[in-house]
Amino acid sequence: MTTPIRLGTRRSALAQAQSGHVADALAKIAGRPVELVPIVSEGDTNRASLSEIGGTGIFANRLREALIAGECDILVHSLKDLPTAEPGELVIAATPVREDARDVVITRDGTPLHALPRGSKVGTGAPRRIAQVRRRAPGAEIIDIRGNVDSRLARVASGELDAIILAAAGLSRLGSDSPLRREPLGLSEWPTAPGQGSLAVETLVDADAELLAALAQMDDEDTRIAVTVERVILAGLEAGCQAPMAAHAQVTGDDIRVRAVVYDPHGDRRIGLDVTESLNRGYIRRNGSGNGASAADGADPMHAIREIGMSAAHRLLEQGAADLLPRE
Repeated sequence: MTTPIRLGTRRSALAQAQSGHVADALAKIAGRPVELVPIVSEGDTNRASLSEIGGTGIFANRLREALIAGECDILVHSLKDLPTAEPGELVIAATPVREDARDVVITRDGTPLHALPRGSKVGTGAPRRIAQVRRRAPGAEIIDIRGNVDSRLARVASGELDAIILAAAGLSRLGSDSPLRREPLGLSEWPTAPGQGSLAVETLVDADAELLAALAQMDDEDTRIAVTVERVILAGLEAGCQAPMAAHAQVTGDDIRVRAVVYDPHGDRRIGLDVTESLNRGYIRRNGSGNGASAADGADPMHAIREIGMSAAHRLLEQGAADLLPRE
Protein backbone atom coordinates (compact mmCIF):
# COMPACT_ATOMS: atom_id res chain seq x y z
CA MET A 1 0.00 0.00 0.00
CA THR A 2 1.34 3.44 -0.93
CA THR A 3 2.10 5.57 2.13
CA PRO A 4 0.11 8.84 2.10
CA ILE A 5 1.89 12.18 2.07
CA ARG A 6 0.81 14.05 5.22
CA LEU A 7 0.01 17.71 4.53
CA GLY A 8 -0.08 19.95 7.61
CA THR A 9 -2.58 22.81 7.44
CA ARG A 10 -4.44 25.24 9.65
CA ARG A 11 -8.03 24.33 10.46
CA SER A 12 -9.72 27.37 8.89
CA ALA A 13 -11.97 26.87 5.88
CA LEU A 14 -9.64 28.95 3.70
CA ALA A 15 -6.53 27.05 4.80
CA GLN A 16 -8.29 23.73 4.21
CA ALA A 17 -9.45 24.86 0.77
CA GLN A 18 -6.05 26.01 -0.43
CA SER A 19 -4.36 22.95 1.07
CA GLY A 20 -6.91 20.78 -0.72
CA HIS A 21 -5.95 22.32 -4.08
CA VAL A 22 -2.27 21.55 -3.40
CA ALA A 23 -3.11 18.05 -2.17
CA ASP A 24 -5.03 17.20 -5.36
CA ALA A 25 -2.24 18.48 -7.60
CA LEU A 26 0.50 16.74 -5.63
CA ALA A 27 -1.37 13.42 -5.57
CA LYS A 28 -1.53 13.44 -9.37
CA ILE A 29 2.16 14.25 -9.73
CA ALA A 30 3.46 11.90 -7.05
CA GLY A 31 1.05 9.05 -7.65
CA ARG A 32 0.44 8.84 -3.91
CA PRO A 33 -2.54 9.82 -1.74
CA VAL A 34 -2.22 13.09 0.20
CA GLU A 35 -4.03 13.45 3.52
CA LEU A 36 -4.63 16.69 5.40
CA VAL A 37 -3.36 16.96 8.98
CA PRO A 38 -5.17 19.84 10.74
CA ILE A 39 -2.95 21.85 13.13
CA VAL A 40 -4.06 24.67 15.43
CA SER A 41 -1.83 27.78 15.24
CA GLU A 42 -1.57 30.65 17.72
CA GLY A 43 -3.34 32.85 15.21
CA ASP A 44 -6.36 30.55 15.37
CA THR A 45 -6.71 30.75 19.17
CA ASN A 46 -5.52 34.26 20.04
CA ARG A 47 -8.37 36.62 19.18
CA ALA A 48 -6.48 39.83 19.94
CA SER A 49 -5.94 42.37 17.17
CA LEU A 50 -3.13 41.51 14.78
CA SER A 51 -1.93 45.10 15.06
CA GLU A 52 -1.52 44.57 18.82
CA ILE A 53 0.01 41.09 19.01
CA GLY A 54 2.05 41.33 15.81
CA GLY A 55 1.66 38.94 12.95
CA THR A 56 5.16 37.54 12.41
CA GLY A 57 4.87 33.78 12.62
CA ILE A 58 1.54 33.78 14.42
CA PHE A 59 0.04 31.48 11.79
CA ALA A 60 3.21 29.56 10.88
CA ASN A 61 5.28 28.75 13.98
CA ARG A 62 3.15 25.89 15.34
CA LEU A 63 2.91 24.33 11.87
CA ARG A 64 6.67 24.49 11.44
CA GLU A 65 7.16 22.86 14.83
CA ALA A 66 4.87 20.03 13.73
CA LEU A 67 6.83 19.54 10.50
CA ILE A 68 10.18 19.43 12.28
CA ALA A 69 8.73 17.01 14.86
CA GLY A 70 7.63 14.61 12.11
CA GLU A 71 3.88 15.11 12.58
CA CYS A 72 3.53 15.83 8.84
CA ASP A 73 5.61 15.73 5.66
CA ILE A 74 4.79 19.10 4.09
CA LEU A 75 3.04 22.35 4.98
CA VAL A 76 0.96 24.73 2.90
CA HIS A 77 1.06 28.39 3.94
CA SER A 78 -0.40 31.62 2.65
CA LEU A 79 2.94 33.13 1.73
CA LYS A 80 1.99 36.59 3.00
CA ASP A 81 1.69 35.11 6.53
CA LEU A 82 5.09 33.41 6.43
CA PRO A 83 8.08 35.08 8.17
CA THR A 84 10.94 35.91 5.82
CA ALA A 85 13.45 34.06 8.04
CA GLU A 86 13.53 30.41 7.01
CA PRO A 87 14.56 27.85 9.67
CA GLY A 88 17.69 26.01 8.59
CA GLU A 89 15.91 22.65 8.60
CA LEU A 90 13.16 23.81 6.23
CA VAL A 91 12.82 24.86 2.61
CA ILE A 92 10.03 26.36 0.51
CA ALA A 93 9.99 23.56 -2.05
CA ALA A 94 7.23 24.96 -4.28
CA THR A 95 5.43 28.19 -5.03
CA PRO A 96 2.50 27.23 -7.29
CA VAL A 97 1.09 29.64 -9.86
CA ARG A 98 -0.05 32.76 -8.06
CA GLU A 99 -3.73 33.67 -7.78
CA ASP A 100 -5.07 37.23 -8.09
CA ALA A 101 -2.87 39.36 -5.80
CA ARG A 102 -5.35 42.23 -5.45
CA ASP A 103 -7.45 43.32 -2.50
CA VAL A 104 -11.19 43.75 -2.97
CA VAL A 105 -13.67 45.99 -1.17
CA ILE A 106 -16.89 44.21 -0.20
CA THR A 107 -20.07 46.32 0.19
CA ARG A 108 -23.81 45.74 0.04
CA ASP A 109 -24.53 48.12 -2.84
CA GLY A 110 -21.28 48.48 -4.78
CA THR A 111 -20.39 51.98 -3.56
CA PRO A 112 -16.66 52.47 -4.30
CA LEU A 113 -14.42 52.82 -1.26
CA HIS A 114 -13.53 56.44 -2.04
CA ALA A 115 -17.24 57.35 -2.33
CA LEU A 116 -18.42 55.88 0.97
CA PRO A 117 -20.22 58.50 3.10
CA ARG A 118 -18.32 60.04 6.01
CA GLY A 119 -18.61 57.85 9.09
CA SER A 120 -19.01 54.62 7.13
CA LYS A 121 -17.63 51.64 9.03
CA VAL A 122 -14.87 49.82 7.16
CA GLY A 123 -13.56 46.57 8.67
CA THR A 124 -9.93 45.47 8.46
CA GLY A 125 -7.27 44.46 10.98
CA ALA A 126 -4.13 44.76 8.83
CA PRO A 127 -1.96 47.87 9.45
CA ARG A 128 -1.16 48.12 5.73
CA ARG A 129 -4.85 48.11 4.75
CA ILE A 130 -5.71 50.51 7.57
CA ALA A 131 -3.16 53.00 6.23
CA GLN A 132 -4.46 52.59 2.69
CA VAL A 133 -8.11 53.05 3.74
CA ARG A 134 -7.16 56.24 5.57
CA ARG A 135 -5.76 57.59 2.32
CA ARG A 136 -8.57 56.39 0.03
CA ALA A 137 -11.51 57.09 2.38
CA PRO A 138 -10.32 59.56 5.04
CA GLY A 139 -13.87 60.05 6.36
CA ALA A 140 -14.38 56.36 7.11
CA GLU A 141 -14.32 54.84 10.58
CA ILE A 142 -11.99 51.85 10.61
CA ILE A 143 -13.16 48.86 12.64
CA ASP A 144 -10.52 46.32 13.68
CA ILE A 145 -11.84 42.86 12.80
CA ARG A 146 -10.66 39.25 12.97
CA GLY A 147 -12.43 36.06 11.99
CA ASN A 148 -12.97 33.85 8.97
CA VAL A 149 -14.19 35.08 5.60
CA ASP A 150 -17.81 34.04 6.13
CA SER A 151 -18.07 35.85 9.46
CA ARG A 152 -16.64 39.01 7.94
CA LEU A 153 -19.03 38.88 4.99
CA ALA A 154 -21.93 38.39 7.41
CA ARG A 155 -21.04 41.61 9.22
CA VAL A 156 -21.45 43.53 5.97
CA ALA A 157 -24.63 41.72 4.98
CA SER A 158 -26.19 42.49 8.37
CA GLY A 159 -25.37 46.20 8.16
CA GLU A 160 -22.96 46.11 11.11
CA LEU A 161 -20.19 47.17 8.72
CA ASP A 162 -20.47 49.16 5.50
CA ALA A 163 -17.41 47.58 3.89
CA ILE A 164 -14.57 45.16 4.48
CA ILE A 165 -11.26 44.62 2.69
CA LEU A 166 -10.38 41.04 1.70
CA ALA A 167 -7.83 39.31 -0.51
CA ALA A 168 -9.22 38.37 -3.92
CA ALA A 169 -7.30 35.08 -3.82
CA GLY A 170 -9.01 33.94 -0.64
CA LEU A 171 -12.46 34.55 -2.08
CA SER A 172 -11.48 32.68 -5.24
CA ARG A 173 -10.07 29.67 -3.39
CA LEU A 174 -13.15 29.44 -1.18
CA GLY A 175 -15.44 29.72 -4.19
CA SER A 176 -17.47 32.37 -2.36
CA ASP A 177 -20.79 33.13 -4.09
CA SER A 178 -21.91 35.90 -1.73
CA PRO A 179 -24.41 38.35 -3.28
CA LEU A 180 -22.42 41.23 -1.79
CA ARG A 181 -20.71 43.55 -4.27
CA ARG A 182 -16.97 43.54 -4.97
CA GLU A 183 -14.67 46.39 -5.97
CA PRO A 184 -11.24 45.08 -7.06
CA LEU A 185 -8.45 47.51 -6.15
CA GLY A 186 -5.78 48.03 -8.82
CA LEU A 187 -2.26 47.09 -7.80
CA SER A 188 -0.77 50.31 -9.19
CA GLU A 189 -2.68 52.47 -6.70
CA TRP A 190 -3.27 49.80 -4.03
CA PRO A 191 -0.29 47.41 -3.88
CA THR A 192 -0.76 44.49 -1.52
CA ALA A 193 1.29 42.52 1.02
CA PRO A 194 4.47 40.74 -0.07
CA GLY A 195 3.47 37.28 -1.25
CA GLN A 196 -0.27 37.98 -1.35
CA GLY A 197 -2.11 35.54 -3.59
CA SER A 198 0.73 33.02 -3.46
CA LEU A 199 1.01 29.73 -1.59
CA ALA A 200 4.21 28.26 -0.18
CA VAL A 201 4.72 24.50 0.11
CA GLU A 202 7.33 23.91 2.81
CA THR A 203 9.16 20.71 3.77
CA LEU A 204 12.37 19.49 5.37
CA VAL A 205 15.63 20.26 3.58
CA ASP A 206 16.49 16.55 3.80
CA ALA A 207 13.04 15.31 2.79
CA ASP A 208 12.69 12.24 0.59
CA ALA A 209 14.17 12.91 -2.86
CA GLU A 210 11.03 11.69 -4.63
CA LEU A 211 8.89 14.08 -2.60
CA LEU A 212 11.20 17.02 -3.35
CA ALA A 213 11.14 16.12 -7.06
CA ALA A 214 7.33 15.98 -7.08
CA LEU A 215 7.09 19.34 -5.30
CA ALA A 216 9.56 20.88 -7.76
CA GLN A 217 7.10 20.10 -10.57
CA MET A 218 4.54 22.33 -8.80
CA ASP A 219 6.89 25.31 -8.66
CA ASP A 220 6.12 28.23 -10.98
CA GLU A 221 9.21 30.21 -11.99
CA ASP A 222 7.50 33.58 -12.50
CA THR A 223 5.73 33.31 -9.14
CA ARG A 224 8.92 32.36 -7.29
CA ILE A 225 10.87 35.24 -8.84
CA ALA A 226 8.17 37.80 -8.02
CA VAL A 227 7.56 36.72 -4.43
CA THR A 228 11.29 36.39 -3.77
CA VAL A 229 11.75 40.05 -4.67
CA GLU A 230 8.77 41.09 -2.55
CA ARG A 231 9.91 39.16 0.51
CA VAL A 232 13.50 40.40 0.23
CA ILE A 233 12.15 43.95 0.29
CA LEU A 234 10.24 43.11 3.47
CA ALA A 235 13.33 41.52 5.02
CA GLY A 236 15.56 44.39 3.92
CA LEU A 237 13.30 46.87 5.69
CA GLU A 238 13.52 44.66 8.81
CA ALA A 239 9.74 44.86 9.08
CA GLY A 240 7.32 42.08 9.98
CA CYS A 241 4.50 40.78 7.83
CA GLN A 242 2.07 43.07 9.72
CA ALA A 243 4.03 46.24 8.88
CA PRO A 244 2.23 49.08 7.07
CA MET A 245 4.01 48.37 3.79
CA ALA A 246 3.16 46.87 0.44
CA ALA A 247 5.27 45.25 -2.27
CA HIS A 248 4.16 43.70 -5.52
CA ALA A 249 6.37 42.42 -8.33
CA GLN A 250 5.20 41.31 -11.75
CA VAL A 251 7.27 39.34 -14.26
CA THR A 252 6.71 40.04 -17.95
CA GLY A 253 9.05 38.25 -20.29
CA ASP A 254 12.62 39.14 -19.29
CA ASP A 255 11.63 42.10 -17.11
CA ILE A 256 10.25 42.49 -13.61
CA ARG A 257 8.29 45.53 -12.44
CA VAL A 258 8.51 46.23 -8.72
CA ARG A 259 6.14 48.51 -6.82
CA ALA A 260 6.67 49.07 -3.09
CA VAL A 261 5.18 51.56 -0.64
CA VAL A 262 5.76 52.20 3.05
CA TYR A 263 2.92 54.04 4.80
CA ASP A 264 2.84 56.28 7.83
CA PRO A 265 0.21 54.51 9.98
CA HIS A 266 -0.73 57.76 11.70
CA GLY A 267 -0.63 60.29 8.90
CA ASP A 268 -0.66 61.00 5.18
CA ARG A 269 3.02 60.43 4.45
CA ARG A 270 4.12 57.51 2.30
CA ILE A 271 7.36 56.51 0.62
CA GLY A 272 7.27 54.47 -2.56
CA LEU A 273 9.06 53.31 -5.66
CA ASP A 274 8.10 51.86 -9.02
CA VAL A 275 10.97 50.36 -11.03
CA THR A 276 11.47 47.89 -13.85
CA GLU A 277 14.56 45.66 -13.93
CA SER A 278 15.90 43.09 -16.38
CA LEU A 279 16.10 39.39 -15.47
CA ASN A 280 18.81 36.92 -16.45
CA ARG A 281 16.26 34.19 -17.07
CA GLY A 282 18.64 31.99 -19.04
CA TYR A 283 20.94 31.71 -16.04
CA ILE A 284 18.05 30.96 -13.69
CA ARG A 285 16.75 28.18 -15.94
CA ARG A 286 20.19 26.63 -16.43
CA ASN A 287 20.79 26.44 -12.69
CA GLY A 288 17.33 25.73 -11.29
CA SER A 289 14.53 27.87 -9.90
CA GLY A 290 16.07 28.18 -6.47
CA ASN A 291 13.58 25.94 -4.68
CA GLY A 292 16.19 24.28 -2.51
CA ALA A 293 17.94 22.34 -5.26
CA SER A 294 21.59 23.36 -5.52
CA ALA A 295 23.14 23.99 -8.88
CA ALA A 296 25.83 21.53 -9.88
CA ASP A 297 28.51 24.26 -9.87
CA GLY A 298 27.38 25.68 -6.53
CA ALA A 299 25.96 28.82 -8.16
CA ASP A 300 22.90 30.46 -6.64
CA PRO A 301 20.42 31.11 -9.47
CA MET A 302 18.28 33.41 -7.31
CA HIS A 303 21.11 35.65 -6.12
CA ALA A 304 20.47 38.30 -8.78
CA ILE A 305 16.74 38.18 -8.00
CA ARG A 306 17.39 38.83 -4.31
CA GLU A 307 19.71 41.69 -5.27
CA ILE A 308 16.80 43.39 -7.05
CA GLY A 309 14.74 43.19 -3.86
CA MET A 310 17.57 44.37 -1.64
CA SER A 311 18.24 47.33 -3.94
CA ALA A 312 14.58 48.33 -3.70
CA ALA A 313 14.69 48.08 0.10
CA HIS A 314 17.82 50.25 0.23
CA ARG A 315 16.18 52.90 -1.94
CA LEU A 316 13.16 53.00 0.36
CA LEU A 317 15.42 53.30 3.41
CA GLU A 318 17.38 56.12 1.77
CA GLN A 319 14.10 57.99 1.42
CA GLY A 320 13.36 57.58 5.16
CA ALA A 321 11.19 54.46 5.25
CA ALA A 322 12.69 53.33 8.57
CA ASP A 323 11.03 56.28 10.30
CA LEU A 324 7.59 54.91 9.35
CA LEU A 325 8.05 51.26 10.29
CA PRO A 326 7.87 49.39 13.59
CA ARG A 327 11.10 47.47 14.10
CA GLU A 328 11.20 43.71 14.39
